[in-house]
Amino acid sequence: MVVCGDDGLAHRLAAELRGVYREQVVLVVPPSRLTPPQPMAGRARAASAALFGRMVTAVNRGTGGSDDTLVPDERVMEAAEPTEAVLADAGVDRAAALALVYDDDETNIRAALTARRLNPRLRLVLRLYNRRLGQHIEELLDQAAELAGGSAAGRGGHSADIATTVLSDADTTAPALVATALVGTSKVVDAEGLLLRAVERRPPRPGEVADPGLCTLALLSATSNDPAGAEGSEDSGDGPQMLPDAEAVAAATGRGTVVLEQVSYSGPPLPARRTGVMPFASLFSARLRWSLAGLVAAVVALAVALIVVTDDHPLHAIYITLLDLFAINEPAIGAPTGQQILQLLSGLVGLLLLPVLLAAVLEALGTFRTASALRKPPRGLSGHVVLLGLGKIGTRVLTRLREQDIPVVCVEADPEARGMAVARRLRVPVVVGDVTQEGVLESAKIHRADALLALTSIDTTNLEAVLYARSVRPDLRAVLRLYDDDFAKAVYRTLRTAHPAALTRSRSVSHLAAPAFAGAMMGRQILGAIPVERRVLLFAAVVVDGHPQLEGRTVAEAFRPGAWRVLALDTAARGDHTGTEPPDSGLVWDLPHTYVLQSGDRVVLAATRRGLAELLGRRTRSTR
Repeated sequence: MVVCGDDGLAHRLAAELRGVYREQVVLVVPPSRLTPPQPMAGRARAASAALFGRMVTAVNRGTGGSDDTLVPDERVMEAAEPTEAVLADAGVDRAAALALVYDDDETNIRAALTARRLNPRLRLVLRLYNRRLGQHIEELLDQAAELAGGSAAGRGGHSADIATTVLSDADTTAPALVATALVGTSKVVDAEGLLLRAVERRPPRPGEVADPGLCTLALLSATSNDPAGAEGSEDSGDGPQMLPDAEAVAAATGRGTVVLEQVSYSGPPLPARRTGVMPFASLFSARLRWSLAGLVAAVVALAVALIVVTDDHPLHAIYITLLDLFAINEPAIGAPTGQQILQLLSGLVGLLLLPVLLAAVLEALGTFRTASALRKPPRGLSGHVVLLGLGKIGTRVLTRLREQDIPVVCVEADPEARGMAVARRLRVPVVVGDVTQEGVLESAKIHRADALLALTSIDTTNLEAVLYARSVRPDLRAVLRLYDDDFAKAVYRTLRTAHPAALTRSRSVSHLAAPAFAGAMMGRQILGAIPVERRVLLFAAVVVDGHPQLEGRTVAEAFRPGAWRVLALDTAARGDHTGTEPPDSGLVWDLPHTYVLQSGDRVVLAATRRGLAELLGRRTRSTR
C-alpha cells in the first residue's frame, strides 16, 4: 500500500493500514522544511499541525514497532510533489493500492492520472472536496483502467479490484460524528446508510437475561474473577473470543460481550415533515382564519333566512345570496320587505368580505416570500441537537441528522456559509451569530438540548463553545471537532476529569476519516472496522457468487465461528432473482438460519482479519 499526503490524515491512514489490516505501507510525505502551510483558520492550529507532522516523521524514521510507527520492512519517503519519478520510486507499479490524500484536489487528480498510467491494475483512493468532479474522475479513471487491460487477473489468480474511490473528509466523518452525538461512541459502521454500533456489555447477573441485540460479535476476556481482563491485557485469560456461536455464548458465564446494535434516536418525536404542498394553516394567521369562518357562517345564515322568507329552492337561494353578496344582482324593488332587508345585509357582508380577502392575499404572499428564509428555534423546543458550524462537515452532519428525523438547531456566524441553503431546504432553525458571543447559545436553547456538536473550522472556537455550554448544562453531551489528534486526546481527558458526570468526546478529522480511506484501499467491499480489546473485527459487503464457503449454503452452514458470520442480506442487489428470498428491499437483518445463499445475493458479514483474507482469497500478514 502506498499513501501520499501532506497532513495528519496521511500519517493516520498509514497507521490504520498497519495496525488494523497488517499491510505493508510506503508513506510519501513532503520534507519537513518544505511542508506547505495548511489552509486552515488560525495560525496556532497551523503551527501545531506542522509540529505534529514533523514529530510523526521523526518517529517513523526510528526503529519502533508499535501500531503507530513503521515496522522494519516499511519505509517513509520525502518528496515535495507526487511526480512520476516519486511514484515509481515508491513502487506504484507493484502496489495493490494507492491513496492520494493531499489537501489540494488538483495535486491528487494529477497524481492519480499518472499512477493509472503506471499501473492499470492499481486500486486508487482519492481525497477530493468537489463531489461532482469526483464522480467524473471515478468514471474517467475506471474507463482508463479498462481500456488499458486492467481487468486482467491480479495476484493469486483472482480478479483484481481496480476500482477508483473518491472520498471527502465531510462524507467519511459525518456518520461517526452523528453516532457520537446520539449514543456517545465512535465504534460505528455505516452499512449501506444504516448506522451500526458495537456495544460492550457487562456479564449479566444471576437470573438476568441480557439483550443479544442484532447479534453477539465477541466474548470479552474479562471475567468476574479477572477484572484486569477489561483492559484487554495479554495475560488476562484466553483473550476475546471473536464471532462465537450460540453454544459458546450460552456457556460463557461471567464474561462480558460485544453486541451489534442499530443507532437510533430516542429523544422526543420530531414533527412531521412538510410536503411540497404548503398546508392551509401555514398560509393564514389564526385571526384571519376566524374572520373567514365568521363570514362563511354569515353567508350561510343569510341563505337560510332567504329560504325561509321566499320558500325558494336551497340551491337557488344560495345563488341569489352570493349575487347579492358581490353586488351583481338586480335591486329587489317591489319584492317583499324581508327579501329587501336580506339583500341589504348581503351587501353589507360583501363590503366586509373585501378587506378580509385582501388580507388573505397579502398574508399568503408574505408566507411564500418567507418560505425560503431561515427559521427560528421554536419556543418549546427541547431534546434537540445544537450544531455549530455549517461548513463542509457540518452540512453533511446536518443532512445525516435530518435523515434520522432528529431535531436540530444550527448556529453559524457567516450568513453566506455553504450549509445555509441546505438548512433552508430542510426547514432547520438557524441562529446567525458568533458562538463565542454571549446569548447565541441561549438562542439555540442549549439549556434544553440533548447534545452539542461543535464542528467549526477553528479549534479554539469549538473548545470555547463547549466550555461555555458546560457552565450552562454540566451534564450536556458534547462532541468537538479538533484538527490535531493529540490535542483532541488532551482535551477529552481534561473535560472528562473536570465533568465526570457528563459525556464528552473530542474527535479529530484525520482520526475519523482514516478508517474509511483504509477500507477503500482494501477494496470497496470493506465497510469498516471495530476494535475489540486488542483484536479487530471487520465488516464487509461480499457478493456470494464465486465463494464456495457461501454459495449454496444456508446461513447456519456459512457461519464459521472465529472467522466470519453473515449478518444481513442486501435484497436490492439481487435484481430479478427469484426464490424464497425476503420480499422487502434493502438490508434484511433477521435472516432465517435455513435461508440458502445464492449466487445473486450480496451479504454483509463480520469477519476477523484472517477470516476475511481466507474468504476473499487474499494473503494475510496477521498472526491472529
